[in-house]
Amino acid sequence: MDNPVFIIITVAFVLLAFILGFVYQKKSSEKKIGAADKLSRQIIEDANKQAEILRRETLVEAKDEISKLQIENDKKLSKRSDELDKRESRLFKKEESLDNRALLIDKKADQISSDQKRLKQKEDSIDKLIEQKQLELQRIAGLTNSEAKEIILENVKKDTIHESAKLIKEAEEKVKSESKKIATEILATTIQRYAADQVAENTVSVVTLPNDEMKGRIIGREGRNIRAFEQLAGVDLIIDDTPEAVVISSFEPVRREIAKIALERLIQDGRINPSRIEETLQKSEEEIEQRMIEDGEISTEAAGVHNLHPQLVKLVGKMKYRTSYGQNIMKHSVEVANIAGMLAEEIGADAQIARRGGLLHDIGKAIDHELEGTHVELGIDVATRYGENKYVVNAIQSHHGEVEPNCIESILVQTADAISAARPGARRESLENYIKRLENLEAIANSYDGIEKSFALQAGRELRIMVKPDKVSDDEMIVIAREIANRVEEELEYPGEIKVNVLRESNAIEYAR
Repeated sequence: MDNPVFIIITVAFVLLAFILGFVYQKKSSEKKIGAADKLSRQIIEDANKQAEILRRETLVEAKDEISKLQIENDKKLSKRSDELDKRESRLFKKEESLDNRALLIDKKADQISSDQKRLKQKEDSIDKLIEQKQLELQRIAGLTNSEAKEIILENVKKDTIHESAKLIKEAEEKVKSESKKIATEILATTIQRYAADQVAENTVSVVTLPNDEMKGRIIGREGRNIRAFEQLAGVDLIIDDTPEAVVISSFEPVRREIAKIALERLIQDGRINPSRIEETLQKSEEEIEQRMIEDGEISTEAAGVHNLHPQLVKLVGKMKYRTSYGQNIMKHSVEVANIAGMLAEEIGADAQIARRGGLLHDIGKAIDHELEGTHVELGIDVATRYGENKYVVNAIQSHHGEVEPNCIESILVQTADAISAARPGARRESLENYIKRLENLEAIANSYDGIEKSFALQAGRELRIMVKPDKVSDDEMIVIAREIANRVEEELEYPGEIKVNVLRESNAIEYAR
């Protein structure tokens, strides 16, 4: 009996335990569900907050971007407004000019009308005089009416021709005077609009040294570095007591600039020896070539000339290193282009053709030391080769008056060239003559076979010549020096004496790998 009771109690306890476990598990699950629900709500709430923050940040960024765009648009509008103001100002000036011309024309018309009235009065007086003469001749000579008329008409014809010639001459003189006045006003306006600075070219460049110790490194042991530099660069290095400075002397601006760049790099690098000097000079020469292109592009832009052939652009940049009576040819050409263009605008001619002709009128001077022929002939050849039209070519051809201009733009280029050259301080004849003498010295030396390079140094007191060792022997070198000295004595005028220094050097280079 106890066993059934025990079994029932046991079963009851098991059932109770099961029920309690079930209830506990249910409550535990409800707590987990509640926690999960709370967590999900928290996550959703946090997500909403982050979304709100992101929305606000995006809105702020969008406002900033809109503000930047608005500022840029305002700047563009302001720039456009300034350009429109400038154009309006130019148009206003042109309108004033046209009004002035219209006034002049009205004055001339009034004058012509007055002259016509005077002529009509004289015609009336002549008709009366004819009648008087006719009656007088009939009365005195007993001539017929037709005979008297012929005689009187002949006399009147002579008087009329005389009076007409007088009136025509007066009118011509007045027109010339008015034309001169108008032309003077146009030129004055143009010159006032374009007032460029003039800088005369020098023949020396100064390189600053970090210290005086560097002078000894430039000179080198027994002077080998400075000799190598002067021979390879074709310049004079003047190293004197001037503190922390070396002077590079050469009449040729290209050589002087190459030498300056090379010396500055050698000083910066600190390694100065003959092989390093040669390498640096070569790199500097390549840099100058690139500078010519950049200077040409800047000059064409400054002159308002577009779509120029790349080779012509390079030649324009090369003109920077050429001078005429001390005046830089590139700056002179840009100035001529601008003046010619402004003159063309004033009188209604083609400003673009005038500008191109002005910029290219001296283009032959960029290569006249390399090729035979005058700078005009070389300029015509180059401009034709690179596709310039006949009017631009004529501007080049006629700017010295060797041929007749075929268009008004060529005449304007002539005028602009004369204005630019005549500016106070623009040219120095003494410097040009000096440079010409140095060029003549080098030309005499280069005319001989076997000459590799020649340099006029020491202000023309030394002519240093480097010969090719495989073509000129030691004995021939002496003969060449004597012949060149004789030609210099015969062909050139110079003060003092000129040292003809002929150098022959053989180098053997090999590389160990």
